[in-house]
Amino acid sequence: MNAQEADDIIATAAELADAARVATLLHFRSPGLTADNKEADRFDPVTVADRLAEERMRAILASRRPQDGILGEEYGAQAGTSGLTWVLDPIDGTRGYLAGTPTWGVLISVRDATGPVYGLIDQPYIGERFAGGFGRAAISGPHGSGALRCRPPRPLAEAILLSTFPEVGTAAEGAAFRRVAGAARLVRYGMDCYGYALVAAGQVDLVIEAGLQAYDIQAPIAVITAAGGIVTDWQGNPCPEGGQVIAAANAQVHAQALALLNA
Repeated sequence: MNAQEADDIIATAAELADAARVATLLHFRSPGLTADNKEADRFDPVTVADRLAEERMRAILASRRPQDGILGEEYGAQAGTSGLTWVLDPIDGTRGYLAGTPTWGVLISVRDATGPVYGLIDQPYIGERFAGGFGRAAISGPHGSGALRCRPPRPLAEAILLSTFPEVGTAAEGAAFRRVAGAARLVRYGMDCYGYALVAAGQVDLVIEAGLQAYDIQAPIAVITAAGGIVTDWQGNPCPEGGQVIAAANAQVHAQALALLNA
């Protein structure tokens, strides 16, 4: 990919994120906001804001980059001819969005045949944006702009671990997670995609989750990798399609956590 193409992808991603900010903030913390449930056996909500944000992002892509494919959480897959696919999660953390917490986010990434090459994690309410790929690893927000860098190694006994749900996956997956949680200094829940942003920002050491989809993880992979971190499945393999995921600030804490996950 040449520099002009990379610059256009970066600019397009920013335009998508700007549009999604407007769409999601139209409804965030609005009285009477309701959600439809996408699943029969559990609460998997979708709101008017999820749909509106993805619709607006798709409209921009149709105008700016009609040759690219799209995979979105709400409206599925659309084939392209360029070999690139935009992977969109208009609101990652719709449960948090409904609860009024500011830890949901907009996930935007571009992947080729090898995986994600560029990604954004955007938190519209706080006004923070985390970008990674094409030699960039940057944050912009209330404290200004700067470089992203994952934190340096420290023992697992001093580490901070995040996950969205206390009930991580199946019973066996939950037991594996608790082995790591029991060895960490601090464990916090409910962060959704914002937890991955905190890994890239050097605030926390680990995020461990299971049952993810491609649109949940491809933007975090791009951002964390650009910031010097590691994102794999629980066996240490690439995980662009989701499933079991561990995001680590560095190779040392990644290895310690993997050993306990697979004990």
